[in-house]
Amino acid sequence: MDVKTAFLNGDLEEEIYMEQPEEFVVSGLESKARPDIAYVVSRLSRYTHNPNKEHWDALQGLLRYLKGTMNLCLHFNKYPTILEGFCDANWVTYNEEVSSTSGYVFTLGEGAISWKSAKQTCIARSIMESEFVALELAGQEAEWLRNLVGDVPLWGSSVPVSLHCDSQTAIGIAKNYAYNGKRRHRRIRHGVVKELLKGEIIFLEYVRSERNLADPLTKVLTRRIILETSRAMGLE
Repeated sequence: MDVKTAFLNGDLEEEIYMEQPEEFVVSGLESKARPDIAYVVSRLSRYTHNPNKEHWDALQGLLRYLKGTMNLCLHFNKYPTILEGFCDANWVTYNEEVSSTSGYVFTLGEGAISWKSAKQTCIARSIMESEFVALELAGQEAEWLRNLVGDVPLWGSSVPVSLHCDSQTAIGIAKNYAYNGKRRHRRIRHGVVKELLKGEIIFLEYVRSERNLADPLTKVLTRRIILETSRAMGLE
């Protein structure tokens, strides 16, 4: 019997079960993804139209992880009311892909308020270039969040957002106002970051990779590291 029209034929005398397709599960996770699973969900969402057993096994592992961490929730402290951001990138290392991954997370009161893990829309030719793409993406989010929380009395709208990056080269290029690169998309991104720095919307700080909260948003890490960074985001 067609499940879609079964109820039009009268009362059912037996239970009907329908298996949900993988893309239905992934899309539901994608719209509500916690920061600790954002990268895995982002990766799985790229294969919803043509998944294989490897993707299905990864999804099952993700659901088991969620079942074991259902008690996790975000905690915020009243002080310090500092808006901080962390950004990172994972230069493409998969043979079947050509785009790298960007990730960022912003915390306020030591709790995550915004995060993202996404495939980059351009092809980065180097690790530094992929890091700069992630930096520009995080910079735009920093500007939006700064305007949003600027109306909160406890946080001054004139305070720049501290944006942490683990690429000293990308930071150096961002602070160099004279960009001499030939790639158009990179020149545009450099202009965006330059204006954010010039307008004191953000200021850039170097952070070591092991202390970068955006690290789990760009690559697969061990369960221990994910839980440690999750606690640093206020997820516990």
